[in-house]
Amino acid sequence: MSQTALLFAGQGSQIVGMGQALCEKYAVCRQLFDNANAVLGRDLAQICFTGPDTVLTQTDNAQPGIFLTSLACLAALQSQIPDLKFTATAGLSLGEFTALTAAGAMAFEDGLKLVQARGKFMQEACDTTQGGMASIINLDDAVLVEVCREADVDIANLNCPGQTVISGAKDKIAKAVELAKARGAKRALPLSVAGAYHSRLMAGAQQKVAAALADLTMSAPRVPVVANVSARPGGSVAEIKDLLTRQVTGTVRWTESMQWLVAQGFTRFIELGPGTVLAGLMKRINKDVEVISINDCATLEAAVIKLRG
Repeated sequence: MSQTALLFAGQGSQIVGMGQALCEKYAVCRQLFDNANAVLGRDLAQICFTGPDTVLTQTDNAQPGIFLTSLACLAALQSQIPDLKFTATAGLSLGEFTALTAAGAMAFEDGLKLVQARGKFMQEACDTTQGGMASIINLDDAVLVEVCREADVDIANLNCPGQTVISGAKDKIAKAVELAKARGAKRALPLSVAGAYHSRLMAGAQQKVAAALADLTMSAPRVPVVANVSARPGGSVAEIKDLLTRQVTGTVRWTESMQWLVAQGFTRFIELGPGTVLAGLMKRINKDVEVISINDCATLEAAVIKLRG
């Protein structure tokens, strides 16, 4: 039997204006944004709606902003299709927290405060380290592992076949880029990011995230939530918290996560939040499944027609 999973965007998908049209049209979205402002004690909605981009892209704004916009997309969808059925969720990096919230593992308010804190902790780690990241295209996995060993950097994201992101000290990333090119990578490009996410340089943030999670009230999710670092759903609440802590410095195994869901019989994926990055990755992972992306009013209306089909 065909199954549907929800997918949630990660940091980097933010765009000025995200969520604004949904709030203007759907009261449930407007209420969610107003609630977020009250919880955080600041106007996150205004940052999402008008930026500027330099402010929105700051980690402690981008992370709660994407979390909020993604759940607003879900709320709008559920307002149109109240009996929407999904039997798993997953999210890329930050999106894993959104996926857990959508699955009922934590309250919206708690999840929002947690991702704002996570963004703050990661920004602090960026500010105290000279880190960077690079995208490596079409390099054999075994060769890439050797390149990372030689350059002393970490594999941050296994996004889809042929696309890997590496992370570490800026000078070491530069070395890894040159090594990757020399070893046959189709492309090796440094990324414009604030620091070395999903690497050992985030160790300081990891300790603070662990402390924040320890104080968080969490319950077992209503549906399986695939964890980034294991490419499998977590079991107990204690295990889920451990997986979220490990994710700060660990590798995001997105390809394996999606392959696992497909192997379980999932054939429809609904991407919620700004951008269509996850749909693009899925085309490289498995072309035979359906991905519906919802990020604004037009894509929501198209999705509703298709899902009611």
